Amino acid sequence: MADVLSQSQIDALLKSMQNGEPEKETKVVEQKAKTEAEETKYSRYDFYSPRKFTKEKMKILTSVFENYARILTSQVNGIFRVMTDITVMEVQERRYYEYVNAFHENDCMTLIDATVQGKGKNNVPLMMYVTPGLVITLINHMLGGGDEIVKVEPEYRYSDVEVALYRRVVEYFSSALKDGFSNYINVAFDVQRIEENPSMVQEIGLDETVAIIHLNVDVSGLAVEKIRICMPGTLLEFIFHVIDSRKHIARGFSYEDNKEIIMDNIRYSQLPLTGQLGTVELELNDIYHLKVGDVIDLNKPKNSSVKLYVGRQPWFIGQMGIYKKNIAVRISGRTYESQEEDGTEGAALEQADSNVQNEQAAI
Repeated sequence: MADVLSQSQIDALLKSMQNGEPEKETKVVEQKAKTEAEETKYSRYDFYSPRKFTKEKMKILTSVFENYARILTSQVNGIFRVMTDITVMEVQERRYYEYVNAFHENDCMTLIDATVQGKGKNNVPLMMYVTPGLVITLINHMLGGGDEIVKVEPEYRYSDVEVALYRRVVEYFSSALKDGFSNYINVAFDVQRIEENPSMVQEIGLDETVAIIHLNVDVSGLAVEKIRICMPGTLLEFIFHVIDSRKHIARGFSYEDNKEIIMDNIRYSQLPLTGQLGTVELELNDIYHLKVGDVIDLNKPKNSSVKLYVGRQPWFIGQMGIYKKNIAVRISGRTYESQEEDGTEGAALEQADSNVQNEQAAI
């Protein structure tokens, strides 16, 4: 037999059902608040080691490497015939130990020297790490392999031949850095050496400030590789100092007198010098029927002066002659001086005519 509920039991059941709905709603609201709190994560700021570079400096660095990523994408796609899409994931100011601690024992890191034109080479090199999967894929295409993507383990150890080819690959990567910085500074990057145990590299202190740049490399949509670049703080200070000094010069706040240097550069510049005997216009039919021995009349006497042009402007007037069995022109004056003399003579004649007219009027 089925259980028959009393009226009191039915009322209690309905009350419990009505009280249960708001409890569920409150639980849903609490869960949403927890998920929102978990999603908003803030980076911790270490007050014991404050930031060295302002947000403006980091924006400049981000702009540099965004430009570098675009240039490197086109170069890799053209040289290695691999469809890649390289983008900047993040540019952050960190400590050097955070960059070193991410390496495995068998990784290879490239040390790259930075040389600023007119300032010399900086003592602290730039450091670059490329994941083995990207390197082996590019080497495979370099040696004539197919379009397949080579996947290797992160702890992959390069052979001696692969290390030599690895250096060739990173040379392309480092040369593109110059184009990335070209909007701000003229700096050249050259591969110094390849370090096969990067965790033991002590070029700078572990607590020194560095900028770590993470580049994401999407290879044909089938694999995702990484490029990590570390720029030491001393190198960044050197580059930013040069950029700032050039900004002041561009705004007119140059504190150096470079007049003599500019004049020296202009003084020894080479310009074409041509002599013109005269000009004549001929019809195309006459030019077509010209033969050896024909004479063209320049409508000038043989002893007339010759104009000397510097570039396309007439500068000097001279006389044709011979110097050491070679045809030469002796400069007799400058064109603007002759024009001034002609102008003064014309003014004197006009003044004389006006004087004669005044005398006649007086009589």
